[in-house]
Amino acid sequence: MLEAKSLRKATVPFSLIPYPSPGSIQPTRLALHVSDGESSCSAYIASGSRVYKLQIPLGDSLVNRGKDSLLIPGHAEIRNSSVINRCPHRSEIQSIVLTETGTGCLILGSVDSYGYLIVSKLDTSGKDVQSLTFSASPQDSGVGEGSWAGLSFSPSQWSMVAVARSFCRSIDIYEQEIHLRSLRTLWCPSSLTFLQNQFYGTESSILAVTEGCQLTIWDLRMKENGGCLERICGSPGDIFYAVCASSTGNIAVGGADRTVTIYDPRRWSAIARLVNCSKYEITGLAFSSADSDYIYVQGLDYEVFCGCWSDGNKVFSFRGDSSWLGFNKCPDRDVLGGWCDSGSIFVADVESKGSMDRTETFPN
Repeated sequence: MLEAKSLRKATVPFSLIPYPSPGSIQPTRLALHVSDGESSCSAYIASGSRVYKLQIPLGDSLVNRGKDSLLIPGHAEIRNSSVINRCPHRSEIQSIVLTETGTGCLILGSVDSYGYLIVSKLDTSGKDVQSLTFSASPQDSGVGEGSWAGLSFSPSQWSMVAVARSFCRSIDIYEQEIHLRSLRTLWCPSSLTFLQNQFYGTESSILAVTEGCQLTIWDLRMKENGGCLERICGSPGDIFYAVCASSTGNIAVGGADRTVTIYDPRRWSAIARLVNCSKYEITGLAFSSADSDYIYVQGLDYEVFCGCWSDGNKVFSFRGDSSWLGFNKCPDRDVLGGWCDSGSIFVADVESKGSMDRTETFPN
């Protein structure tokens, strides 16, 4: 059973970001990191062509609850804020992703609306070790109309990056600056992630992508069928906006149908569904690191909730005060947060507890 230790609300200084850029429907412009033993969370946010870092205190506090397991946030002051010293993008940044290396450094990747990729190496305090590690330009030199773009690092090799470009209907695979191959999707890709499970020999070779109302699985080792390993169709017309993978190998997708579907990669069939669990479209998903039977779901109606997909029970939820510009969970710890259009940042610290009674279920 998961339980929220704290929920804090902080406000981005107006002097740092007066008016955030609008971005796309996918809330992929926030990345969180918490070092071992630290009582604060580093939040990286992207607005316009720059990336900013904020330090937000965590700490244990009394969590107030409202109706329907709704958490009421406590106030927190941002300890310090800064601009990441790096080469700025040419256009609006659409996605940022943070990952760790085996040497104790952080890798921050960002991609803009035309597919330009910049990857920087930071130390654990967030300072630049090198102002620029590597960058890669799209194969079409960024011509045409800009659109949402996303990226995902390989879990076993941080120098391998997959970059999705929505309007171009393409997935580009890079090994540092070297372009390895391009995958052509049938529809506009909306989310992507490398799979982390024991069912495949090479962790870095399997990529899950949502495109239109389909979930497609790509094997970078394959040449046949353009590298497409499996294609799973959802409800016609209901676009998928989010995909995530658990440490046990399960894959979750969600989108316009307001339903979270969990797939077993061993037979590519649905093993669970949280039907109509969100009031509006689902645009963000993340499995719990403490217990993969739990999943965090972010909806378009300012709400984020935690639920158990195996039995359909809702544990808790919290709401932003305006549209989400970013939603993210730390890769190896249950610290999740959201950044709102108003400038507010909500950060929840969640821990695993013993078995507790849960009476609220999702609507059928």
